[in-house]
Amino acid sequence: MGEVTTAKRNNPSKPGGHSDGTDVYMNAEDAERRRYLDPRSTKRHARLLNPLPDPPAGQAWDAKIATRKQARRSGRATTERRTKETSSRHVIAGLKTFSEVAECYVAANHASWRACKRHLWRNTLGTYAAPVLGKLPVVQVDVRAVMQVLVPFWRENPEAASRLRSRIESVLDYATAQGWRDGENPARWRGHLDKLLPAANSKVARVRGAKSLPWPEIGKFMAALQKQDVTSALALQFAILTATRTAEVLGLRWHEIDMNAAVWTLAPNRKVSGRLHRVPLSDAALALLRDAAKLRTNEATDSFVFPGGKEGKALSGMAMQMLLRRMRRGNLATQGFRGTFRDWCAEATSYPQDVAEAALGYSLHDNTNEEHQRGDLLETRRHLMAEWALFCSRF
Repeated sequence: MGEVTTAKRNNPSKPGGHSDGTDVYMNAEDAERRRYLDPRSTKRHARLLNPLPDPPAGQAWDAKIATRKQARRSGRATTERRTKETSSRHVIAGLKTFSEVAECYVAANHASWRACKRHLWRNTLGTYAAPVLGKLPVVQVDVRAVMQVLVPFWRENPEAASRLRSRIESVLDYATAQGWRDGENPARWRGHLDKLLPAANSKVARVRGAKSLPWPEIGKFMAALQKQDVTSALALQFAILTATRTAEVLGLRWHEIDMNAAVWTLAPNRKVSGRLHRVPLSDAALALLRDAAKLRTNEATDSFVFPGGKEGKALSGMAMQMLLRRMRRGNLATQGFRGTFRDWCAEATSYPQDVAEAALGYSLHDNTNEEHQRGDLLETRRHLMAEWALFCSRF
């Protein structure tokens, strides 16, 4: 300590720190101020140890040791706090399953997604991912589980499986951002799953689009379907008779139906195209709706026509697929019946292509005829759908 005192007294105006050889520094800024400082302080300025003039060397040393101990205690407290926070997040994550996180992700994007997109995500993840990942805690989802979902589907339809992989990746990224899981995303493609799976556009065995039923067999299939006394059978029959998408049928609410005009009106947010779409209802389709009305437990106009098992929830898309499996027709996809209808239009009728495309909900307009054709061919399509319903009743 004598060296510090000597340095201070010999040159009291010299700025900077003066050491006594034991890592204790004195800041000699002027002759009146004496500060004993700790150079190991994490702050830009040194920590004040003792403001008293000329403290004994032992006292300065004790102050330095005390400061170091305090710093260690603060560091341990911070580490313990962070450990508790991480542990807490993991406990919360352990209570959240993949299906729950997927629903949270869809809900978080509710405002920016159309209703059809929300239903498409729920349907895809519920049908293909949920059987393997659904009840699995999100922290336990690993490469093996993801591959168990993707490999069988990848062989049949790589393009659709690639979209499924992307959705699983987004859900897991969301879980990581929420602090519900850590580490690498097991569904990441680049530099990860691309080493384990062939590219979606490679020459692997696949089918074109959804697996559809040959149109001459639709009558026999409908007869078998009518024997199934479940809500999913009514919904599938209605989807076939209207040639609409599965998500559109599952999201159907009573206020969309005009029984007197025999028209089903889908709002723009219910269509992939983002345009309002009117569907003419045949007598057979109206009869199905009357059967569904007998099963109503909720008279609200916004209630679902084909409700699920839970109050206020729509029928799950998986219910239709499971119905096909019970009928030993698991080789078919519910979306494939639109292809069946389209093939029937092309091969068994003389209706123009525009009428068939409009019946499927595709836009009639292109750059050349948009100014000349404004209608949706509703009445022409009404005749088409009546003929389709009649054909479906023959076997």
